[in-house]
Amino acid sequence: MKYSTILLLFLLFTAATCQDQSGEQQTGDTSTAASQESTQGYQYTPTQEGLKTAYFASGCFWCVEAVYESVKGVEESVSGYAGGHTENPTYEDSNTGRTGHAEAVMIYYDPEVVSFEMLVDVYFGSQDVTQVNGQGPDKGSQYRSILFYQNDQEKAIIEKKIGEINSQIAPDQVAAEVKPFEKFWVAEAYHQNYEKLHPNQGYIRAVSIPRLKRFQSKFPELIKEGAEAH
Repeated sequence: MKYSTILLLFLLFTAATCQDQSGEQQTGDTSTAASQESTQGYQYTPTQEGLKTAYFASGCFWCVEAVYESVKGVEESVSGYAGGHTENPTYEDSNTGRTGHAEAVMIYYDPEVVSFEMLVDVYFGSQDVTQVNGQGPDKGSQYRSILFYQNDQEKAIIEKKIGEINSQIAPDQVAAEVKPFEKFWVAEAYHQNYEKLHPNQGYIRAVSIPRLKRFQSKFPELIKEGAEAH
């Protein structure tokens, strides 16, 4: 595949941290792939039928949300929490590293335009695949990398991709966990579309936008018109 070499290009990050900048804590959750239930802080309603969802954790969700929202076929990326053992996690709870949750994104995508396999390519092509418990300056279990699968086909795609990457670098070097999807908790409203709404915030300028630019330079053919980072 033409993207195999891209998967080996690891990213360098500027020293900074992904910290929230405002607001009261509000939390929501989604219990299934296509629905959001009792969301208090933010709720997204898809604009078209036939969309699928995918769930990934790859460091600060501000960064990951922006990466996926720039990809053709992705209608929306929602920031939230997944992979842990507590109910109704908040940003403050997650930041303690004791909830088991990681900052994650829920992606609404059109499978007629972009495949799940390509979303996995985007995932590995936009991160340092070997970094454990974090991405760049954001360190801790709440920033660990996780690919969530909803069926055996998705699991097989993920495991195949990890095998390809490991075969090109060294055995067992990919740090990302592979877990069955259980539940996604929508993050507080002020976290949604954070990079787009706060382009001049310090972390966004130092870490998030550079990460987005590096990703887009590797996958120019996948980027939506007008979604190029500046």
